[in-house]
Amino acid sequence: MRLGISLLLATIGGAGMWAVVVVLPAVQVEFGVDRAAASMPYTATMVGFAAGNVLVGRAIDRMGYWIPALASAAALSAGFLLASLTTSILGFTLAQGLLIGLGTSAIFGPLIADISHWFNRRRGVAVTAAASGSYLAGAVWPIVIPYIMRSEGWRFAYAAIGVFCLATMVPLVLMLRRGAPREAAGPSGNRPVQPISLSPSALQMLLVVAGFGCCMAMSMPQVHIVAYCMDLGYGVARGADMLSIMLAAGVVSRIGSGFLADRIGAVKTLLIGSALQCVSLLFYIPFDGLASLYVVSLIFGLSQGGIVPCYAIIVRDYMPAREAGQRVGIVLMATIFGMAVGGWMSGWIYDLTGSYAAAFLNGIAWNLVNLTAVLLLMWKARRGVEALA
Repeated sequence: MRLGISLLLATIGGAGMWAVVVVLPAVQVEFGVDRAAASMPYTATMVGFAAGNVLVGRAIDRMGYWIPALASAAALSAGFLLASLTTSILGFTLAQGLLIGLGTSAIFGPLIADISHWFNRRRGVAVTAAASGSYLAGAVWPIVIPYIMRSEGWRFAYAAIGVFCLATMVPLVLMLRRGAPREAAGPSGNRPVQPISLSPSALQMLLVVAGFGCCMAMSMPQVHIVAYCMDLGYGVARGADMLSIMLAAGVVSRIGSGFLADRIGAVKTLLIGSALQCVSLLFYIPFDGLASLYVVSLIFGLSQGGIVPCYAIIVRDYMPAREAGQRVGIVLMATIFGMAVGGWMSGWIYDLTGSYAAAFLNGIAWNLVNLTAVLLLMWKARRGVEALA
């Protein structure tokens, strides 16, 4: 029941991650800015989102999930309402970063850390299921928002989302007031911390590098697919459809990765997902027809969906449970910074070159950085097992 409520909460609150992607072209036209400047609200959202994952993560370690989540839901709703009233790109950017990004954070890293305390034998599936809420949000909201925008405009859509989030998220958060069970010593059957030949700080740093690299690569299609389709003459609706397909496929990938992680381990699952993401990014360069982009977006979603939750599973497998909120928050903060910087950098490269081809190549280069870090992590994990034996 708790997992189901958490999934619904993440799907609703995930609007804070994806609404700005859908309205990016309309905001650019209304405020008369270039593509890089129009990408800044997304970057600000991800920066606030990243900071919130650490701040809210530390808060749940101390006081449980529901109080920080309640404050975050209020901030998210206020952010949408204020953003709908802004008169400049600066005001819109500030509302996105300080309120929407920060408010959305409670439905990602902190929620994943919280749900990880409630499962042992099927922790991988539980974590990836909770993490799927952000992708379900990406599958639902990019379809709903353009429909509202066509008749009422992006400002009305933002105000409506703000009211809806407040009315639905507060009751759901209040249903999660029960505190997480403690992993006390004794014959409780809890999963032990696995051995690895790295200190907790070194492991965290390696995960930060891997997370930043993978999301620098991941951000190119996720942030710019709508704008890319507009440039190719396919329109906003087709781009939003591709984003929805990408993220719906990501849900399938996340759940599948959870089952795989429970069988072969999160580190090996992470390596598989990272390698497949790199290959799928290559497909965007030669294939730019409408039908081809639908297929490539589906492949990309199936490839990368399970990557980010694997970092949370690795933290729970190799680090103490009492530090889960903060540790998961820091690692996921790195992934979010990767999305933020990557989203801005792709727009900047587009402004320099007039094309997204170089931006896709930039993403592939960062994906190789990620793969290098994951291979090092796998080697250190193997050495840890050998040393224990």
